Amino acid sequence: MTGSRSEQSEFPWWLVTAAALAVAAALAIAASDLYSQVFATVSKGVAITVFVTVVAFALASALGLGLALMALSGSAILRQTSRFYVEIIRGVPILVLLFWIAFAGAPAFVAGWNALTAPLQDAGLFGALQVRDVSLLWRAIIALTIGYAAFISEVFRAGIQSVDRGQIEAAKALGLSRYRRFRHIIMPQAIRTILPPLGNDFVAMVKDSSLVSVLGVADITQMGKIYAAGSFRFFETYSIVAYIYLILTISLSLALRALENRLRKGRST
Repeated sequence: MTGSRSEQSEFPWWLVTAAALAVAAALAIAASDLYSQVFATVSKGVAITVFVTVVAFALASALGLGLALMALSGSAILRQTSRFYVEIIRGVPILVLLFWIAFAGAPAFVAGWNALTAPLQDAGLFGALQVRDVSLLWRAIIALTIGYAAFISEVFRAGIQSVDRGQIEAAKALGLSRYRRFRHIIMPQAIRTILPPLGNDFVAMVKDSSLVSVLGVADITQMGKIYAAGSFRFFETYSIVAYIYLILTISLSLALRALENRLRKGRST
């Protein structure tokens, strides 16, 4: 407890150092035509990186919450289904999952869709779905969603279980429905436990979103790969790629830490 207090009161020299290095790097980029060109090219992928991360994380959080509620339900079938999903998916590397969804799952989905809708296609209502109709961007988002949902579900489950059972029983005694108990009693308290690891998963997804470059999705890493392959400026290109990712992840970490401190102060008052 003493260590955590001293850490909170300690001046963040690491942040000052990081900020100074970031400013120095920004000035160096602005002063160099080569670095400016690399930065202008690579930064075109920021929008895709942010889009992939935000959409995949939102979907993974929704799926993870559903899996957590299944794991805590009174039905053995739902509990075992949730446990099966979590253990199997957590055992598969994200990169392998990306390849499987992109090159095995998507064709299987298209084949199943065409088989189910064959009568409607024969009637001329719409044409057959092609594998190329499923964009690589959305294949990547689906893969990240499926992979991260397994980890996020454990975060939600642990947070929900941390709520005092006595309060839940008291809410039952007052006649609150299951939904109202979850909304007004469980989730407001669980969110304080859930937020730190959930924020860590969000920052981790920003970094893991770079894996979508293997599918040709034009994110930061892919734009860097394209530029480096054409110019052979590998040092300059990947230095800029690392710089942009550091700016994104450190900014997110600081914002999440500020939110955690705000929630902690609100709880103490």
